[in-house]
Parts: sequence; C-alpha cells; structure tokens
Amino acid sequence: MRESARLVSLTHAEVAKKIKPGVTTAELDQIAEDYIKKNNGTPSFKGYGPKNNPFPATLCISVNEQVVHGFPGTYSLKAGDIVSIDCGICKNGYHGDVAYTYIVEECSDEVMDLLQTTMHSLYDGIEKAVHGNKIGDISHAVQTRCESKGYGVVRDLVGHGLGKSLHESPSVPNYGRKGRGERLRSGMTLAIEPMITLGDFHVDTLDDGWTVVTADRLPAAHYEHDVVVREGEAEILSSFEYIEEITKISIDKVTA
Repeated sequence: MRESARLVSLTHAEVAKKIKPGVTTAELDQIAEDYIKKNNGTPSFKGYGPKNNPFPATLCISVNEQVVHGFPGTYSLKAGDIVSIDCGICKNGYHGDVAYTYIVEECSDEVMDLLQTTMHSLYDGIEKAVHGNKIGDISHAVQTRCESKGYGVVRDLVGHGLGKSLHESPSVPNYGRKGRGERLRSGMTLAIEPMITLGDFHVDTLDDGWTVVTADRLPAAHYEHDVVVREGEAEILSSFEYIEEITKISIDKVTA
C-alpha cells in the first residue's frame, strides 16, 4: 500500500506540472492515465460504479462549486479557479487514493482560507487515527475545525477504509461525536478526506449521476491522505510534498 500511495502522490505531481489557464480537464486526465500505466498501475476510478453508468475517467476533476466526482472534459481552466483532483490507482493488488485542491494561479483570500482550513482539518483528523480511538474522534476533529470557521461539512460523502478494494469498511464521516463509532485498531488503513464548503453543507448531484456540487453553488475544497492507524501516532502513506515541489505552495503551512 505504501507503493500504491506513493504512485498516486507522484501522479498528482505530474498533473500539477500542467495546471494553468487554458489547459482542459481532459488533458489533465490523459496525463494521469499515461503516467499510471507507465508505472505499472491501473486507474482505480475508470469503469468504477454501476454497470449502467460507470465512471468514465482516470481522475475526478471538480472545479469551484463542484465538490467531488467531476468528469474531465472540454472545460479550460481559468485563473482564479480552484480544482479538486481525486486520483486512485491499483498496483500489486492494493489501492491508493489521494485528493488535493489546486489553485490556478491565484485565488481570493476568502477561498484561500477555505483551503487552509480544510487542509488543517485533514491533519486534525489524522492526529486522532490512533489505536484505541473511535471513528467519531476523527470525525469530530474535522468538524470542529471547519465549523468553527463557519464552513459547511458535507454529510452526503465520507472517507473510507482502503486496501484490496477501493472502498472498504469502515466509513469515515467528517462530522460526528467523540467516542462514537467503530474502535480503531493498529494496522487499519483509512482514506481520510474532508470535503468542506464555503457556504451551506447541502449538495446536489448533476444529471450525469456523478458530479456533486454545492447546493448554493459556492466553492468547495477536498483533501485526502491514505493513513495507517498506529499506536501513539498515525502513519501517513501518501504525500503532498511532491505536489508542493511543483506548485511552490504549501497550503497547510500558510498562516490561516
């Protein structure tokens, strides 16, 4: 799983190199698919889902008010956009799954604060992913950080277990009560992924059956790490460092 998580992280870095105004989301998707296959991986998302409406692409690319599961296509990125990219790969029978919200050149202070808070909430949740805690401890940590800033914590979408399947038990909501839910055990692998909105937490699903957007059409942010529950301190398998080497922005370290 370390190898799978590393490959997803490196795939993000390859995509990050091309994120600029004028690039289409379909072009980013092709870059990711080519890189994954070149490195002996398989895209986890392409073909995933119901037989009558499988996900059609390697990446979920969600721009601005799109929260998750956006389809890559003809949309050309514009300065000021924020772009959530979620990527999953399978290598040697195990999955990696990482999401990151990118800034296209610049964004408003209001949106930057949303990104920073979402990133910080991810690490708040990871701090609680230790042996003996409960799922609710992770959920409560994310919710507390984000709602203290007045942001919406999406209820309809959750993090999840990860391993030989892309989505495994347990579910990892981004809202909840401390001390509730399944007990965490050393060795459990989780995809923790806050999905946070600038406004209300309610979301809609578009007619394509996949793309989730904020109901009030305000921007949303999404970050995701692959994490192993350990005694004392969680182990993070994925990395944002490769991305930050390209973007020259370390969102989690910028003063909120």
